[in-house]
Amino acid sequence: METRLLLSPDEACEALGVRRSTLCKMLEAGELPSIKIGRLRRIPVDGLRRYVERQVAEQIGSEAHKR
Repeated sequence: METRLLLSPDEACEALGVRRSTLCKMLEAGELPSIKIGRLRRIPVDGLRRYVERQVAEQIGSEAHKR
């Protein structure tokens, strides 16, 4: 089985469950890493994982402070 390292923006949208406009805002804000290969924009799978892990940690941390 082959492991993909990079996703297209549409694939990243599907993986995160967000719209393309939301993904573009995340990329512009530097929340997600991306690279260009020729004219193509690609998002590293590891970058998506790190983003999700940060969001989970931040939300769990903020919920703990509310208690």
